[in-house]
Amino acid sequence: MDCVYCQLGSSGRTTVRRRAYIPVRTVLSQVRRALASGAKVDAVTFSGSGEPLLHAGIGRVIAGIKRMTAVPVVVLTNSSGLTKGQVRDDLRGADIVVPSLDAASERIFAKINRPHTGLTAAKIIRGLIAFRQEFGGRIWLEVMLVKGVNDGPAHLRALKKAIALIRPDRVQLNTVVRPPAEPLARPLSPGEMEKVRAYLGGSAEIIARFDRAARSGGAGDASAAILESLSRRPMTAAELRRALGYPAEEVMAHLRRLVIMGAARAVRHGSAEYFEPHAG
Repeated sequence: MDCVYCQLGSSGRTTVRRRAYIPVRTVLSQVRRALASGAKVDAVTFSGSGEPLLHAGIGRVIAGIKRMTAVPVVVLTNSSGLTKGQVRDDLRGADIVVPSLDAASERIFAKINRPHTGLTAAKIIRGLIAFRQEFGGRIWLEVMLVKGVNDGPAHLRALKKAIALIRPDRVQLNTVVRPPAEPLARPLSPGEMEKVRAYLGGSAEIIARFDRAARSGGAGDASAAILESLSRRPMTAAELRRALGYPAEEVMAHLRRLVIMGAARAVRHGSAEYFEPHAG
């Protein structure tokens, strides 16, 4: 999928091909080191810059982690892989799965998720229903609401019907509080979110962090703050995150855009990557 609200920016392409993007042993080795570090670990969560279920070895990774620790395994997914029985089988070892369902109609699915041509909203919903029947863990269904796209009364009625068929343990409502791939992807207000929560009822809850949106301001404000910091001295993404208080993924999203626009550039110094204003 190439969702309009993605804070990492547009991928420009989509795929449904599964393969071992990173060797299973590499992932397990890194998790093992993290668990042995002494840091408090609440969960081992699959997320990041991409769709976890596209990794062909995710079932073996989950099984390997379960042999290491009793810490819960959580998988965040856009639900595209749940259309396939093998992928659903791969997830059976997880404790919590957080799948997304932003659209209950094909028109809105195409508009908000911009999916691969092999995917449809109907397939996604059928996959979620099948997964609920097969999975013994907890399912927390996430819905990303975009103002003027999937928040209309007719679509919310269709969404509520789909949720009733899927029977998740929770319905988590989110909105566009981070700079999105497309500027036209706008957030719902707290009051509008509360109306949707009340309409869906049951286990629906709002997880959007509006305090984060207020702190970071608009995408232009964040980019300007980053460029101002870089004008004083080159900085790594981690240094920018600590200095400005933005989430790490938000800092990287802005840096990518600034580099693409030619306003900043990345330079290597030793093993670290620094960013600085582009002299040209």
